[in-house]
Order: sequence, then C-alpha cells, then structure tokens
Amino acid sequence: MSIPGTDVPDARGRTGLDRTGRDLTGNPDVRVRDVEVLAAAWHVLRRTTFDHRRADGTWSTQQRETYDRGNGATILPYDAGRGTVLLARQFRYPVYVNGHPDGMLLETAAGLLDDDHPEDAIRREAEEELGITIGDLEHVFDVYMSPGSVTERLHFYAAPYSPATRTTAGGGLADEGEDIAVVELPFAEALAMTADGRINDAKTIMLLQWAALRGPFRGFGSAIGPVAG
Repeated sequence: MSIPGTDVPDARGRTGLDRTGRDLTGNPDVRVRDVEVLAAAWHVLRRTTFDHRRADGTWSTQQRETYDRGNGATILPYDAGRGTVLLARQFRYPVYVNGHPDGMLLETAAGLLDDDHPEDAIRREAEEELGITIGDLEHVFDVYMSPGSVTERLHFYAAPYSPATRTTAGGGLADEGEDIAVVELPFAEALAMTADGRINDAKTIMLLQWAALRGPFRGFGSAIGPVAG
C-alpha cells in the first residue's frame, strides 16, 4: 500500500518522509530501527522505533512520536526611549481547547522559517504581523521549545523599533487565516502580565525576562529582581 509522503508524493509533493532519522550516528547509544509516517497533511507526524542503551549497559527498544513542523523564529521589538514593546494578539485553537478562556493569546511575533535564513524569516514575520520594518537584529538564543514531542528549534531575536518604522498596519496574511491585532504595551505592564497570567506564552515570557535581565531594559525591577552590576 502506497503511503503519501513516503513512496508517493503527499499533497505538498514530498516523498521520503519516512527516511528522516534513519542515518543518525551522533549517539552510539541510540540505533534507529524504523520510521513510520502517521500523518502528513501539512506538517509531519512520525513514529520512530529505536534501541537505546541505558547507563547500566542494557538495551531497550522504545517508540516515540515526533511532530515535525519545521523550525521557526520569534522577535521582541522594543522602544527603549519610550519604554514599550510590540506584541501580537491572535486566536490559537490549541490553547483554546486546553483551558485558555478564549484562545486569544498575547505573544511575540513568530513564524516558520519556510527554508529561509532565520533573520530573513523574522524580518518577514515582523512586517506581516506587526507592520514594522526591522533594522539591526540581535540574536538572543535558540531553544527547543517542546523536546519531548516536537522537533522545532526556535530562533529568538530582539530589535529596536520606533513609530517611524511602523510602516504598515500589520495584521498578518488573510489568505493564511491570520487575523492579528498589533498591541503596544509599556514594558513594565508586559512584564507584570507574565506574573499574573495575562501573558502565558512561553516564548514571550522568555524574551520579556531576557529584556529585563540582559537586554534593553536590563536592571528593570521585576518579580525575579534586577541583575546586580
């Protein structure tokens, strides 16, 4: 039986999706035995069977499902002079179905790389979602956001903005189902919102805390306190 995405093309024209991971050799204690494609409607859900050598030398056979949506990038635009940051508010069904009151998440702009360099991708996302033209970028860190099941590595950036760099209305791409509200907040308020739960998106909390600890608002009083020195 032909499986789309393996020996015949899927809806996006991809084949060989079941070969990902079979050639891994970096860890001698892990031997990949089989990779199955469970779904490939857009992103790819795989089930991998592998042998793992434990610390005591014994081997066990395990299975893991991984969701591969590609890598992404996110950005915190800040105006240090006015003490503000620029965020996006949009509906996120996964959080809505998992307890968020209305699914309207306040977060930093982000998007998938789509084979672009991370810097190019985040400039594109900042323009599409927030309506700003980014100049100098600061790379903050790269993070595996959900390493137990999702393969994505997220590239974090920060960049200054000003009223002059807000060149369009933003809002995202309607043909991709995006309906994004651009939200400008005082940094103090945004940081406080991470403490009381109004901001509960991981990447956004990480960038706001970075901004207070090591970034443009370094030394700003917060729940975790300013950095000494």
